Amino acid sequence: MLTLPQETEADLALDGISIVIPAYNEEHGIDGVLTQLAGVMAESGWPYEIIIVDDGSQDGTAEQVHKHQDVILISHRTNRGYGAALKTGTRHARYDVVCITDADGTYPNEQIPDLLAHMVDGNHDMVVGSRTGQHVAIPLVRRPAKWVVGKLANFVAGEPIPDINSGLRLFRRSIALSFWNILPDGFSFTTTITLVMLTNNYLVDYVPISYHARIGKAKIKPIRETLQFYSYEMRSVLYFVFLKSALPLSGLLLLLGIGWGLFSTFVLGQLADVSTLVILMTAIQVAVAGLLADLIDRRVQNPYRNSR
Repeated sequence: MLTLPQETEADLALDGISIVIPAYNEEHGIDGVLTQLAGVMAESGWPYEIIIVDDGSQDGTAEQVHKHQDVILISHRTNRGYGAALKTGTRHARYDVVCITDADGTYPNEQIPDLLAHMVDGNHDMVVGSRTGQHVAIPLVRRPAKWVVGKLANFVAGEPIPDINSGLRLFRRSIALSFWNILPDGFSFTTTITLVMLTNNYLVDYVPISYHARIGKAKIKPIRETLQFYSYEMRSVLYFVFLKSALPLSGLLLLLGIGWGLFSTFVLGQLADVSTLVILMTAIQVAVAGLLADLIDRRVQNPYRNSR
């Protein structure tokens, strides 16, 4: 195995790609994925590194990775989450362009060189593989939340998002680090980084990709996974919804309060009652909360301090 380099931000290379793969109990598929990926990248001619983040696996995942001498392995002692694994790999990446993909063979890693070329040629800040194909199936219990998340995300971004949480994407490490504190450790990492990029006017593009059946046994626990999906995805999207809608909502409440007060005074012939005051106070509170949220958001956008 390779020893992790101790680069500083000034040492960051701009002419290659760091491929970060989170792995949790993937002993049945990861060997084949790494073999195929190394062949694809070697043939492409792009400088690259492959970083596997073993997120507390309890099987032989690490042993399978050890077969590949040119692969960097970073191990979490416990299962810290999908986003935490991606953040660990991104933090240790040598190149500014980071690609994330899965260890189960579901994503077409043979398309990574094409995605990289598309990113470089178009000077994009993020390129997302938008999933198509027969294996893209959303569980029935997740569809309502998926629909709501999609609609809210489109509202926040101000444009349609073809695939908000695809796990195959390329992004610039330098940009991800500048929003480090709001990128979550759970499943909603991809949703959050999509909205971060779009709401801060970075250049994002989507490229259709195929999507395959996974290698190995699925580890999904339907009830637990669905509850986590609802929690993480909705929390992530609602964060951005509030930032965008707090002041307009406050203005609407303010107009409603003033209108009701005038209606009560001149039509009903009575002074403004407590309901008018409640509406006006709510408008002020929403405005203050929105301003505070925006201030906090701006203060945490550059928290990274080159610590390992």
